[in-house]
Amino acid sequence: MIHMKSSLLLLPLFTLTLIACSPEDSAQTADPAPAAATDQDPVPALPAQAESGTDSVAGLTWAIPAGWEKQAQRPMRAATYSTPPAEDDGEPGEVAVFYFGPQQGGTVDANVERWLNQFDQEDGRPTSEVAEREAIEVDGMPVTLVRASGTYNAAAGPMAPRADLRPGYRLIGAIVEGPEGAVFFKFTGPDRAVVEQEANFDLLVDSIQHD
Repeated sequence: MIHMKSSLLLLPLFTLTLIACSPEDSAQTADPAPAAATDQDPVPALPAQAESGTDSVAGLTWAIPAGWEKQAQRPMRAATYSTPPAEDDGEPGEVAVFYFGPQQGGTVDANVERWLNQFDQEDGRPTSEVAEREAIEVDGMPVTLVRASGTYNAAAGPMAPRADLRPGYRLIGAIVEGPEGAVFFKFTGPDRAVVEQEANFDLLVDSIQHD
């Protein structure tokens, strides 16, 4: 399990230009992540599973949790994994990995802001006021973890209309500041599906090593 060095509620982030935060538009930031809140009580996470293989990009290597299926190569992504759906729910979660090159992909704060701006809260508050942000270290590298939930705007790009809205979604994001540049891990999906696989996502992050 990951040992967190600090954890605090996100304060409102400074407004950054939307274009700088869009990987789809300019490959300057990581693709946003999903999250969603529900009225149900939190679902206990399932026991973490053993790894089913490894993957790598930009000098980083990590373990792929058992039960996660690697998907075909997709534009702008270093890797994509499908995670098991929750019981009685046919929709799986998705973990997308992004790498844009040394000193590319935008700042950590810009990407966190972009991810959170994809979520709406029922009471109208900014998601940054209710999300969680953690700063940890893995294999000597700074890692920023973000957790949020709400109604997720799944439309691609910051300028896209808020048309593909998905209530009850959750996001866990990890930004690893590696020696060859930032690598972004974005886990999104239905609330229960993400909660049940959170321990495995933590294991993935904790397993990251650099050459």
